[in-house]
Amino acid sequence: MNTISETRQKSLLYLENVSVSFDGFKALNSLSFVVEPGELRAIIGPNGAGKTTMMDIITGKTRPDTGTVLFEDAIDLTKKDEADIAQLGIGRKFQKPTVFESHTIWDNLELALNRDRSVFATLFYTLSPEDEARIEEILSTIRLSHRKDELAANLSHGQKQWLEIGMLLAQEPKLLLVDEPVAGMTDAETAETAELLKEIAKTRSVVVVEHDMGFIRELGVKVTCLAEGSVLAEGSIDFVSNDPKVIENYLGR
Repeated sequence: MNTISETRQKSLLYLENVSVSFDGFKALNSLSFVVEPGELRAIIGPNGAGKTTMMDIITGKTRPDTGTVLFEDAIDLTKKDEADIAQLGIGRKFQKPTVFESHTIWDNLELALNRDRSVFATLFYTLSPEDEARIEEILSTIRLSHRKDELAANLSHGQKQWLEIGMLLAQEPKLLLVDEPVAGMTDAETAETAELLKEIAKTRSVVVVEHDMGFIRELGVKVTCLAEGSVLAEGSIDFVSNDPKVIENYLGR
């Protein structure tokens, strides 16, 4: 049987008994949650279940009242600020895409590259062959190679979501947190996004918060259902969606 310490040795992200209250409302209630290296995980749950608060705690935006939050088994995220956590390799994509619309797709990715940001380095910066190859690779991953010289403003909503995922990839995160990526997408874009995230998860861990159950089924990964700030059920989409507690708290609504 796995002890907690054994689980911890192979975890990329480890939350144990994490609680946080806002004005007496318990947003997270003894939440325990583990993501392994190279894992793609889906998170579902009703509004107010604690999904956003959990992401806020992982990224340092909110401090938990109690509990353990570890990254790569040893780094206590509760002692780090948002900038430190981003540097450690945790990237977050919010629901609404924020891209530089008046710049080309290529320039958006170049601006996002993980590199020395000092004034001196920026003044004398030229794109290295490695950087160019990395941008080409990301363009291919996010299905935008053929449009790299176009302005980001010309992209569809779904393509802007992909570009923003690409901008996060340019920062070389070890863990990517993605909030409702397929909201507002066409069916074709939704199916393509499932493939895109599966590809990305071959080289890093990805946690996806989403309401679209068809999309989650396409991902074909372990699902965690949150309710009232803690884990209600965890397992395959079929296992979770047949759980009476999940039906009552979430799917039946």
